[in-house]
Amino acid sequence: MALGSIKNLHREREAFLARALFGTFFCLALTGILIARLFDLQVLQSAYFQSRANDNRMRVMPVAPVRGLIYDRHGALLAQNKPAFMLEVVPEQVKEMDALLERLSSVVQLTEQDIARFKDRVRKTPRYRPVPLRNNLTMEELARYELDRYDFRGVDVSAGLTRNYPLGASGAHIIGYVGGISEKELSEAPENTYEGLSLVGKTGVEKSHEDTLRGKSGAKIIEANAYGRPLRELDYRRGYPGRNLYLSIDSKVQLVAEQALGELDGAVVAIDPRSGEVLALVSKPGFDPHLFIEGIDTKTYKALSSDPKRPLFNRALQGTYPPGSTVKPAMAMAGLEYGVVTPEDGVYCRGEMTLPGSSRKYRCHKRTGHGFQDMVGGVMRSCDIYFYELAIKLGIDRMHDSMTRLGLGHKTEVDLPLENAGLFPSREWKLRRRKEQWYPGETLSIGIGQGYTLTTPLQLAQMTARIAMRGKGFKPHVVYATQDAITREVTRVPPEPLEAIELKDNHNWQRVIDAMVDVAHAPGGTATRIGRDSPYRIAAKTGTAQVAAMRQDEKKARSLESTPLHLRDHALFVAFAPAEDPKIAVAVIAEHAGHGGAVAAPIGRQVMDMYLLGEVRYNPGAPAPATSVAPAAAGGHVHSEDLED
Repeated sequence: MALGSIKNLHREREAFLARALFGTFFCLALTGILIARLFDLQVLQSAYFQSRANDNRMRVMPVAPVRGLIYDRHGALLAQNKPAFMLEVVPEQVKEMDALLERLSSVVQLTEQDIARFKDRVRKTPRYRPVPLRNNLTMEELARYELDRYDFRGVDVSAGLTRNYPLGASGAHIIGYVGGISEKELSEAPENTYEGLSLVGKTGVEKSHEDTLRGKSGAKIIEANAYGRPLRELDYRRGYPGRNLYLSIDSKVQLVAEQALGELDGAVVAIDPRSGEVLALVSKPGFDPHLFIEGIDTKTYKALSSDPKRPLFNRALQGTYPPGSTVKPAMAMAGLEYGVVTPEDGVYCRGEMTLPGSSRKYRCHKRTGHGFQDMVGGVMRSCDIYFYELAIKLGIDRMHDSMTRLGLGHKTEVDLPLENAGLFPSREWKLRRRKEQWYPGETLSIGIGQGYTLTTPLQLAQMTARIAMRGKGFKPHVVYATQDAITREVTRVPPEPLEAIELKDNHNWQRVIDAMVDVAHAPGGTATRIGRDSPYRIAAKTGTAQVAAMRQDEKKARSLESTPLHLRDHALFVAFAPAEDPKIAVAVIAEHAGHGGAVAAPIGRQVMDMYLLGEVRYNPGAPAPATSVAPAAAGGHVHSEDLED
């Protein structure tokens, strides 16, 4: 045997021992690292991973709070929460969604909008969570579903609350409505504001007092498996319901105001001049607020938005109209304040006048003229010639200062959304907006509430309230008090006083008020038809605002019947009562209805009756002479005179 083939057992043993030692130390090192890591995870970072595990196991689900209720000043419900049944679908339990929706359509009514809204929610919601398909199921639909419920895997019915408005269209413009939360609303609100909520106030009190009505969301803690599917409820934390609101609105007065308008379009606003509380705010026509709660379908919304009567338009706050002769008491006040006239100073009215160097005729509504008229006669008979002359003496600058102090030309800042500021023009305004100088003839038109002047019914009511209070006043508001839904504690909303209007001679307030009383109670007054049998004294002023100017060669006023409906004059009326102790101030606008004394004044009288007497005693007799149509000219203005009051 060769010498090289003999095994070296000693070297092999040493190699084996070296490998064994290396393997042992390597295994020990790996074991040490594993133990160190386990110690780090199980001991040093125990709290952190325990928290992570709990987060995966337990889910916090927001619970929507109960929305606050809305009452009128006497406790009548204006907005309430009613039990409703909701059809829900868990997407992960449904294999063919379109087939399921088609089968469900034979059991409950599903519109294209319902399906589109549902599919949009499915895309934005975890598949293990139920997604609402239809809210407010009828009892018949619920019964049909219950008969075949086992055929609809992944579908269930849950009980909840939906908003309901007992006044319907009568209160839609002041109470408003709730609707689905938009992406814009979500992005603009602070984080977690709408947690668990699907509805938010869109208009009216529901919108302007959303923060008060909404409440605070609660939460429920559920145990979920690794896939996030809920297994059981571990804890429930109740949220805090929204506060209830008591409005200053008197629902009986609100309904009377709407009924008194009859078939006419227009607005009625009533204010308590002692506090600024809005007693009624009617805009007609209205709309059914329930259409918007679950999302209005495209066809219905298009019909509402394209309706020439514009039912979605809040005439009381957004509608701007020439105030016509309703501003004449305030103009008389300005004349007395600036000393350009005295109560005894008179003007001879022959039915028309011209400015020096001009052939343009400025007519009085009484074409044969009123004869000699002093301040009381000018207000009582609404003599345009008297106020043309007064306007010349005052000038546009002093008229602007006086009228804006009474609230015209700027927002009242009532606690409702979308208020219009209106317009009381000035030299600066015309130069800025129209790049033109001011002309003397425009001053005459402004003096009788025409021309560029535009006011809202709410502004006219506030102006009247400030005259009634001899220059004092309060900011108009509709929320009378709030109430904690659990403790039932009521908190009054204090009236916010406005800066008092101080006159050089405070007796001028009474002089103008006496003239307004004669409008309703003295022979020849333009509103004697409502003051003749009144058990309380009324201080009033009628107005008839032109929508279309007359040609210079027209010899007499056009008759109501011969004028196209959309060109007929607006009828206006402002008043407060009782004259010696004012408790209510009213403004009425009846679009394209004719003369203020004949149409608008009876509406105002019925509203005052209801509030002061608790019943309507005045019977206007014959129905209103015209049915109103599109307010196309409601925001327009003309440069001519009143026709008749």
